[in-house]
Amino acid sequence: MKIAVLGTRGFPNVQGGLETHCQNLYPRLVELGCEVSVFARRNYVGEDPAEYRGVKIIPLFSIKNIYLETPLHTFLGVFRAHKYKPDILHFQAIGSALFVPLAKLFGMKVVLTTHGSNYEHKKWGLISRTVLRIAEYLGMKFADEIISISATIAGEVLRKYKRTSTVIPNGIEPAAIPSSDSILKEYNLARGRYILSTGRIIAGKGFSDLITAFGNANLDGWKLVIAGKANYSGKFSRRLHARAASNPNVILPGFLSGRPLQEIYSHAGIFVLPSYYEGMSMALLEALSHGLSCIASDIPANKEFDLEPDRYFAPGDDHTLAQKLELFSTRPIPENERNAQIKKVTEKYDWNVVAKTTLTVLKRAIA
Repeated sequence: MKIAVLGTRGFPNVQGGLETHCQNLYPRLVELGCEVSVFARRNYVGEDPAEYRGVKIIPLFSIKNIYLETPLHTFLGVFRAHKYKPDILHFQAIGSALFVPLAKLFGMKVVLTTHGSNYEHKKWGLISRTVLRIAEYLGMKFADEIISISATIAGEVLRKYKRTSTVIPNGIEPAAIPSSDSILKEYNLARGRYILSTGRIIAGKGFSDLITAFGNANLDGWKLVIAGKANYSGKFSRRLHARAASNPNVILPGFLSGRPLQEIYSHAGIFVLPSYYEGMSMALLEALSHGLSCIASDIPANKEFDLEPDRYFAPGDDHTLAQKLELFSTRPIPENERNAQIKKVTEKYDWNVVAKTTLTVLKRAIA
C-alpha cells in the first residue's frame, strides 16, 4: 500500500505529540509492507529529502506563522500528493482537514486521524477557531474513514457529526531507563527531588498555573522543570520565561529529545500535566511508562488514563495543585506498584498493535 501523509511538521525529534505519534506509527507501517511518504515542513526538517526507518521525508515549502503555516503547507501538499498517486492520503489532525475536499476532488482516498478539537486551545482567536471548526466539519464529512485517538474524541465525533470513528490510541515504547544523569548535573537536579512537566510553551498547557502552585507549595529542596519550547515567539512565552527567571528553583531547559529526555523522565520525583485541553497526552503516557508518580488536570482525555481519583485536580486550580504537590512529594510509588504501572501501560498502549489496527482502517478505506 502506498501512503502519503499530511498534517505533521515532520520527524524525527520535532516537538509535538502529533509528531511523536507519526514518528512511531509510520516506520511500523513500513515494516508491515507499506510505502510511506511524509510531506513535512521544510523549516522543521531541512531542505533535503531524507529517510527515517524506511519512511521517506519530503520537505515542502512552509512559513513559520501560527495562522498560515498549516493551511498553506497542506494546500501545497495535496497537489504534491496527487502527483505521487498514493493509495491513501492520510491527514493528521483537523487543522489539515480543510483540504480534504480538494483531495477527494482529485480522486484520492482519504483517512483522517483526529487528535481532538484543537480549536478549544486558548491560543486561538475567533477567526482561527472558526476556520478550525470548518476544517473539522469538512474532514468529518468527506473523509472515507476517521480515526480518533481516544474514546472521548470518538464520542464527540459521533455526537457532532453522526459518524462512527475507529478508536486507535497513541502508543508507547517500553521506556529506556538510562543510568546516566548528565542532564541532572547540567541543571543541578537531585534524583527524585524535582517535579517535571513537558510540552509546548503555550497558555493551554497550564504551565503558568504550575509555576504558581510550585511557588506556593511547601517543598523544601525540590525544583520544578518544564521541558519544552514555544513554536512561535509571543507574549505568553516571554512572560513564562520571566516568571521562571524570578525563581531559581524553576528550570526551563527548552525542548529535549533522545537521551536527555529519557534522563529527565527517569529521575523525576513527580510528573504533572496541568493542561486545559488534550486529545491524548503523549507526555502523560511517557511519564506513566517510566513508572512516575503522576498528577493531572481532570479533563476528559486525562481521565481516560484512570489515575487514582486524588491524582486529579481542576485545570486552573493552582491552590489544590499546590496541596497535591505537597502530598505526593511525601508519597513515592512503591517499587512493586511502579513496575505494575509500567507493565500495564506498555501492554495497553503497544505501538505494534496501533500500527496493525491503523493498517486495517487504511485497507478498509480503499476496499
